[in-house]
Amino acid sequence: MGALRHADEEEPAPVSVSNRKGAGRFVVVCDHASNHVPARFGSLGLTAAELKRHIAWDPGALPVAQALAKLLDAPLVASGVSRLVIDCNRPLDAPDLIAPRSEATDIPGNAGLDAAARAERVALSHAPFHDAVEALVEERLAAGLGCEMIAVHSFTPVYKGVARPWHVGVIHDADERLSRPLLAALSRVPGIAVGDNEPYSPADRVYYTLERHARARGLPCVMIEIRNDEIATASAQRMWAERLAPCLRGVDAAPGVRGVGG
Repeated sequence: MGALRHADEEEPAPVSVSNRKGAGRFVVVCDHASNHVPARFGSLGLTAAELKRHIAWDPGALPVAQALAKLLDAPLVASGVSRLVIDCNRPLDAPDLIAPRSEATDIPGNAGLDAAARAERVALSHAPFHDAVEALVEERLAAGLGCEMIAVHSFTPVYKGVARPWHVGVIHDADERLSRPLLAALSRVPGIAVGDNEPYSPADRVYYTLERHARARGLPCVMIEIRNDEIATASAQRMWAERLAPCLRGVDAAPGVRGVGG
């Protein structure tokens, strides 16, 4: 998904749902899938190059999520708007919901927004994304389909001058039904460094989507963070999806909440 569009081009949907009726046990979400900035906001005062950086989205995360969802026969919910417009993985009272500064970069288009401007962005992206996840989960639970939730993200190799050695991180809270066996499975893969709540943990306020839609219902969930230089090409994205899928299939997390298949 691109960052800038001409005014006469149709805007992409703020959220997409694919494979809604997937028979597998998982639901995949990708809340930082796109770096698209709707035309009404211009470029938020940033250059095209800045809008391709990690500050605007999670590079590589969407193709991995798409391939993983296909391998697991899972539905996928993906945001279609840059997190610089509004971060769907933050609660509405978070100070970085609409960040005036991201890492070391000022976001001029986010400075000094009044309540009406903030409400506009909530209605544009945050609400549709979470409404879509909510509806999908309710629908699948009613149909007896699986709702174990996986959030797919990517992270930068270097953050504020500090190198991050992990190839992949497994992010979780006290519910370790998915994370513990997934960590064990990934740790057996030769040649990769696996982080347990690295480079982030729920204490960094990165767990909102999972807290809202999975943890609130007692559903197993986990966040997977892949270093973005590991998924910079289509072949690498497929490789990581193919690496993760059998690890997840082998997790015996929550008898009684699974769907058929998967």
